[in-house]
Amino acid sequence: MRADDLDGVWKALSDSTRRAILDLLRQGPRTTTEVVEAFPHLTRFGVMKHIDVLREAGLIHTREEGRQRINSLNVVPIRQIYERWVGRFEELWSSHLLRIKEDAEDQAAKKRPQKG
Repeated sequence: MRADDLDGVWKALSDSTRRAILDLLRQGPRTTTEVVEAFPHLTRFGVMKHIDVLREAGLIHTREEGRQRINSLNVVPIRQIYERWVGRFEELWSSHLLRIKEDAEDQAAKKRPQKG
């Protein structure tokens, strides 16, 4: 996977409203009307633009059911970000934290009174 393959996902996730839409869809699929109603401070057109960005990034799947459009969360791109970025840094941090833990234990052992 090339680094720029996830650029659209990063862009989509950079907006707090889009993240809020994803949080809503994490609870389960919603019609477009339900998503719009969850953001009364925005126009329908504004919410639809956010949904379009999320759909283009692959973060939302939309299917038509009669006259309704049902939107659901697609977690695959988020998992790809995790594997590409977070997972690699997690390993780095865990080794640093383990070293800090060992240093703290060594310091505590040196401060304990010796038995004998």
